[in-house]
Amino acid sequence: MRSIEDMFIGTTFKDFLLRPQHGQVLSRTKENIDLSMPLSRNIILRGAPIVSANMRTVTGGRMMKAMSSMGCFGFIHRRYSKEVQAEKVREVKRSQSYIIENPLVIHQEAIIGEARELIRKKKVSGLLVCESPGSMKLVGVLSTRDIFGLDSELVKNRMSIFTELICGYQNISMEEAELRMSRRRVEKLPLIDDDANIVGLITMKDLKMAKQKPYTTKDSKGRLLVGATIGASGDYMERAELLVDTGVDVILMDIAHGHSEVIKLAINNFKAKFPGAELIAGNIATGQGAKFLMDLGVDAIKAGVGPGKGCRTRLDVRFGVAQLQAVREVYLATEGKVPIIADGGIEDDGDIISALLIGGASTVMLGSMLAGTDEAPGLVENGVKMYKGETSIEASLEEFNDDENLEALMDDVQAPEGQPRPVKYIEGGVAKVIRRIRGHLKSAVSYAGTKSLIDAQKKMVDTPWLYVNRRPLTEAAKKESFDR
Repeated sequence: MRSIEDMFIGTTFKDFLLRPQHGQVLSRTKENIDLSMPLSRNIILRGAPIVSANMRTVTGGRMMKAMSSMGCFGFIHRRYSKEVQAEKVREVKRSQSYIIENPLVIHQEAIIGEARELIRKKKVSGLLVCESPGSMKLVGVLSTRDIFGLDSELVKNRMSIFTELICGYQNISMEEAELRMSRRRVEKLPLIDDDANIVGLITMKDLKMAKQKPYTTKDSKGRLLVGATIGASGDYMERAELLVDTGVDVILMDIAHGHSEVIKLAINNFKAKFPGAELIAGNIATGQGAKFLMDLGVDAIKAGVGPGKGCRTRLDVRFGVAQLQAVREVYLATEGKVPIIADGGIEDDGDIISALLIGGASTVMLGSMLAGTDEAPGLVENGVKMYKGETSIEASLEEFNDDENLEALMDDVQAPEGQPRPVKYIEGGVAKVIRRIRGHLKSAVSYAGTKSLIDAQKKMVDTPWLYVNRRPLTEAAKKESFDR
């Protein structure tokens, strides 16, 4: 394990400037600059290496959907009940996919009135028709143009029959599906198995939507990737089981002090029951903590203790490490073998670039920078939204609904390490923030003298003294650089 360089001890993101290199990019706006970075061992973010914080005032289902749609990521917070959290995962997974896994079906002996009501209620343009109630054998398709006439007429008399249909198989590629549909000029492609049982549906509308968002963080079926959060005690295993069964793509095991026996036991239990599940864990702030989690087999590490605006740990407890030093220590301890999420202390887009290029982070987690958007939970009042640290009294009392346990709850929150803060409402939503960050990341790639973000990191991260000043900036240099 390499020791951290003296130049990084006690430093954070604004203590250094990066030296401009000979540029290779001909146009930052017209050239396709690759911003792909790993979130975890098996998940790549292609839009931007940005993760929305797993906090109740930052990432619910709406934020999760927005972040994955833009090629970023997030983790649905665990302040929901485990059932509600699992339903949020399910909703996001269903929200965008070029393969509909459970398409609406009606049997051929049903009447047109039933079909008309189902189409109206579900707001779809047609139904697949099966042979009989309980069967999934495809016998036809009924579209909105087929449901005129008497309500009492049978579906089988109006549908397009099986021999007239063009179908596909479950593992069909997006390109092959589009080719088949275009040749026959149809809008729907039923997917069937060898016995003609329905296994899915592809629509031209969903194909076009998928192509319009090339950076979307999605799985092999075109569904959005979803992350969700668990703890390391209490109902964490029951919550994990629900999330895995629902189809979550990666779980974040998140506690305040991740270099502990508590999380060791929890990770071992999780790995024993869900050996194939992607698991990220944190938080830690030292090289020893990072090595500890890496040896437990996690797929990414979340680094940072106390740098965020909603956190009071350093103020009240005096434990923590300056955030650039913490990220750098974690990178050196893991030798780049495990992706790192830099969590906290990001105040502007330049801090993101420092965390990635000289700290060694693979992604950064944003809280207050996203909490003011429409997609973040909470109301806008007088031009602001409230951003609440997860261990603040206000956040803890929000979920309280049991008068009998009030005294026990208050004992737990008498010494909170979180605090609420107002953040300015951002018109234009989270897309506006991500577009701005993407633009600045592209500029950083140009200044770094490379053509991709990962190459810029590889160039700088192992010999940062070649690309920054060896000493932290003086107060005069900070004023010159950051006071505007």
